[in-house]
Amino acid sequence: MEDYFNHIFSVASELGYCFVQLLEDAYGYFYNSFPYHYVLIFGERPSSVEAAPAPIDSSVQDWTLSWIQKVRSFIKKSLLAPSYGLKLGCKIVNHCFIFCLLYLIEAQEMLQMLINRLRRTLEGSSADIGWLQKTKGLPPVVDGTARFKELLSDVRNGMHNLPNSLVYLFIPGLFSNHSPLYFVNTKRFFSKMGLTCHIAKIHSEASVEKNAWELKQYIEELYWGSGKRILLLGHSKGGIDAAAALSLYWYELRDKVAGLALVQSPYGGSPIASDILREGQIADKEARRIMEFIVCKLIKGDIRALEDLTYDKRKDFISKHKLPSDELPIVSFHTEASSAPGVLATMSHIAHAELPWLPLPQFLAQYEESYSLLTTPRVPVVIPLSAAMAISALHLRLRYGERSDGLVARCDAEVPGSVVVRLERKLDHAWMVYSTLRKDPVEADASEMCEALLTMLVENTKEKCDFP
Repeated sequence: MEDYFNHIFSVASELGYCFVQLLEDAYGYFYNSFPYHYVLIFGERPSSVEAAPAPIDSSVQDWTLSWIQKVRSFIKKSLLAPSYGLKLGCKIVNHCFIFCLLYLIEAQEMLQMLINRLRRTLEGSSADIGWLQKTKGLPPVVDGTARFKELLSDVRNGMHNLPNSLVYLFIPGLFSNHSPLYFVNTKRFFSKMGLTCHIAKIHSEASVEKNAWELKQYIEELYWGSGKRILLLGHSKGGIDAAAALSLYWYELRDKVAGLALVQSPYGGSPIASDILREGQIADKEARRIMEFIVCKLIKGDIRALEDLTYDKRKDFISKHKLPSDELPIVSFHTEASSAPGVLATMSHIAHAELPWLPLPQFLAQYEESYSLLTTPRVPVVIPLSAAMAISALHLRLRYGERSDGLVARCDAEVPGSVVVRLERKLDHAWMVYSTLRKDPVEADASEMCEALLTMLVENTKEKCDFP
């Protein structure tokens, strides 16, 4: 539009210039043709009257041609002004069309991105669950459920076959630092049988590789201190940390470790961790910021502890670091959480608050023996963990059609090349964390199941490694 007004202004300027030029030409013609009349009119006398005049005919002809050209040029520009405006209008329309087209392309890209995010959110972990069974080249598993039931029955009947020539190391799972009684009752149960057992003091909220390095040093310390080989049992992320230590440092630990039992461990990955931290889904950045606040700020942990349990991280780690299942006896144990309506109202003991300045309350006197190993009195904190596990298991069952313990799908807990225990009893992911303050006469508790698993592991060790 500015160019159009500039063009109009130039036409007007040209018109004014032509008018001034017309006056100048008329003035010169009158002066050259009638000098004396010019003097009488304007009161001036030229210095040389004879030298000034020019031929009348030629000057008139030149003046006429000049003005014809100027008028023709003016008329041409005046006639072209509407066409120039039309051309300018076409340019404006063209630019508007291009702008609208670019806007539509950008809107289409944004819509496609939103659709992709929505599709990725809805798909979730459906393509990742059970990827271990779909991967070719991995060693098969062996079902040892029947043998485990026989060994568990023997344990409950008082038949204990674990040798004291081994050291038993328990590795707790994620957030174990906030549950002081994690594996405490199991350790006491083993100590009463005269067995040497330890609970790995690692920062469970650290990354898998960091815990693997700490476990490697811990195993070497136990081996050189006792002269006995170590039998490992890891629960949840503890099993992943133990498997990572053997995968990364097998040449250093080959003669020091007798076997590994993974209990409810997401060896293939966890759908819950993957669904929370998956990139490219709706509200992925907001979910990550919330988890970073919980894990890093409140729990003082490392977000990589949760990232290492996602399917992408587990696939990458397993492809790079092989677990020596052909040389090392391995047992995998997994369960399914109950999603019955009655479980939603269940409360579970999962943590304990320390009260170092107060005596043990009278209503907890019946638990005095359970707290005898603790340096300070502790009061159990009761929260609905079983209900949370039941809701999570129901969610995974409805969304993916997979059975789980609330956090880990059963198929993802089976380590390739291991002996698998597929227990039918309904146990959620936190069953190992529960404080066994009262022994159930009907069902086996966590300590008895751990003994049966380790007994099976010792049998496999004798078969595979010629253990005496």
